Amino acid sequence: MGEVLDLAERAWQGALSETHVHPGNALVGFEELATGLGFMSAFSNIGVVSTDDGLVFLDTSSLFHAQQAFDAIRAWSPDRVHTAVYTHGHVDHVFGLHFFAREAEEAGLAPTHVIAHENCPARFDRYVLTNGYNAVINQRQFGFPRPVFPKEYRYPDATVRGDEVIDVGGVRFELHHDRGETDDHLWIHVPSQRAIYTGDLFIWASPNCGNPQKVQRYPLEWAAGLRRMRALEAETLLPGHGPPILGAARVSQALDEAATLLESLCEQTLRLMNEGARLDDVIHGVELPEDLLARPYLRPTYDDPRFIVRNLWRLYGGWYDGNPAHLLPAPERAVATRLAEACGGAAQLAAAAERALADGDHASACHLAEFAAQAEPEDGTVQAARARVYSERARHETSLMAKGIYRAAARESEAEEG
Repeated sequence: MGEVLDLAERAWQGALSETHVHPGNALVGFEELATGLGFMSAFSNIGVVSTDDGLVFLDTSSLFHAQQAFDAIRAWSPDRVHTAVYTHGHVDHVFGLHFFAREAEEAGLAPTHVIAHENCPARFDRYVLTNGYNAVINQRQFGFPRPVFPKEYRYPDATVRGDEVIDVGGVRFELHHDRGETDDHLWIHVPSQRAIYTGDLFIWASPNCGNPQKVQRYPLEWAAGLRRMRALEAETLLPGHGPPILGAARVSQALDEAATLLESLCEQTLRLMNEGARLDDVIHGVELPEDLLARPYLRPTYDDPRFIVRNLWRLYGGWYDGNPAHLLPAPERAVATRLAEACGGAAQLAAAAERALADGDHASACHLAEFAAQAEPEDGTVQAARARVYSERARHETSLMAKGIYRAAARESEAEEG
C-alpha cells in the first residue's frame, strides 16, 4: 500500500484532521489502484486510465501541482495523453495539461483532445469578464498574499450536452451531466474498472454547495446525481479532492449519506419558504444533520451547510430576504452612524461588541463591531476591537470559507489600526 491508499484508509477511519480542499493541504502523489487505473492525488486530483490509444485523464488538476503530476504520471506510463475530460471549468481542474502539451508539441504528436460540458466555454468567458473579482475571492478564501486568478484558458475541443458515451482505445467512458457545484459538471463512469470519477460532487467534505462568494449552485440536482452514481454499484470512487474510496459498501455509504445530507437541507428550507418564512427564520430554523456532518467525508471543513440554506433561498426565492428595510436600504455607513449616535458613539458599539464576544455571542459581536467600524472607520480603538472580534470568530468556525472571510476582515482592521 502506497501513501495514497494509506491516506484513503486513514481518512475513512476519521484521521483527516484538516481539509484537503486547500492547495497547501493536499497530498501530492500518484498510485496505481488497479491494472490500467492510476490516481494522481493533488489539488485537484486526476484519474488516469490506460487504453490502447493512450492515456485518458479524468480532470487535469491545477497549476499548483502540474509539474508534480507530469513527473509522477510519466514515471508510471510514457503513453501520450489522448483525451482529457474536464469535470467542470473551475480553475483547479483545468490547468494541469501544460507540460504534457509541451511534450506532445516537441515530439510532433497530436495535442490532447479535451472534452467538457457545453456550459464550460461560457464559464471561461465569464472568468475573463470577472477576473479581478475572482482574484480577490481567491486571496480572501485561501489567504493568498495577493489576488490571483488566470486570464487565459485551455478551451475544450468538444462539448457534450447531457449523458454521452465515448470509446478511447477500446475502453468505454460514460459521461454524465448533473448540475451541482456548477452548471457544467460532468462525472465519469468507467465500467471496465467498476470505477466512478466524481469531480467535485464528492470532495471529502460537506458538499461545496453554498459558497457565499460564488455563483449559483444546485443542491437538489446534486443529490440526484449522487443517487445516480450509487445505483451503478461501483467498487472505486475517485473524488475531485481527497483520497479514493475503495470497496462497494463504502462507496455506496458515502454517496448515500452525502445525498441524504443535501436532501435534508433542501426539504427543510423549501418547507419553511413555502410557509412564508423570512430568510432569517429559515437560516436559524433549519436543523443541521449533525450525525451526517460528523462523518469523516462530510465534515464542514470547506463549505458550511448554513451557506447551502442561503444558496437554496437564492435559487428558489431571489434576493429579497423578507425584511422590508432591506428592500431599498440606506447606505450601511448611514445606518451605523445613526446607531452610534443613539448609543453614545462608535466606541460604545465597539465596547458592546467586545462584551458580546466575552459572552460567547460571536455572531452579535460581529454585527456590533461592523457597525462601530462603519460609523468611525478611522478610529484605531474601534478597528482594534473589530480585528479581535473577527479573529476570534474565525478561530471558532470550521469551514475554510468562513475562516477566510473573517480572517480577511481582521487583517483589514489591523491595517487600519496601524
